[in-house]
Amino acid sequence: AEAGATLNVTMKTAAVAALLASTAAAFAPAAQKTTKNVATSLNMVNELELGATEPLGVFDPLEWMDTQPESFERRRAVERKHGRIAMMAMVGCIVHNNHIVFDGYISPSNDLKFSDIPTGIDGIFSVPPQGLVQIILILGFIEVSWLPASQYSGDYGIGYFGGNIFDPAEKARKLNAEINNGRLAMLGILGNMVAEKVTGQTMYEQYAADHFNPFSDGAGPLFN
Repeated sequence: AEAGATLNVTMKTAAVAALLASTAAAFAPAAQKTTKNVATSLNMVNELELGATEPLGVFDPLEWMDTQPESFERRRAVERKHGRIAMMAMVGCIVHNNHIVFDGYISPSNDLKFSDIPTGIDGIFSVPPQGLVQIILILGFIEVSWLPASQYSGDYGIGYFGGNIFDPAEKARKLNAEINNGRLAMLGILGNMVAEKVTGQTMYEQYAADHFNPFSDGAGPLFN
């Protein structure tokens, strides 16, 4: 009985040691750029391989993955969350610029309808201060209680349209798509805001006027 118990403890210790070794190897600076790390069975996918898309592969010109490997997890979490926010912002920008809005009033006391809010980033200044406070409070509640910034994995138990993905290859493909789409959305929403200020036209106005070159015409500050 004692021999069996000892063997059981030894096997458990070896399993824990193997798990710790595989985790440490996955975040080892020397292997981050030179090898394809194997995903652990716990995470199904390796964060170091996600987003390493051809032709750039691992794009790390400042070599932070080598000099600051301990910060990688937080930076990836920030990139993922900003990408998700930017994707929602870009969809909202396209929808609002096509004048698809809610019916009714955003502020009955101010006799302000949703349709009265201008398209473009300047529309935020038409929202009453009380409305902005409500938006900030709701976002803060979501950040603290539902989608906490301290949870670096980005997995908040919501799943993929309510379901879980158990195939590691399929999960890696979708996570790669999320990161890359988020990167494009960050560039897209930033480019849209800059174009609005440069041209003095919203996205809808630019398209309606066949204005696709921000430096050839427009009514923005660079043209006055």
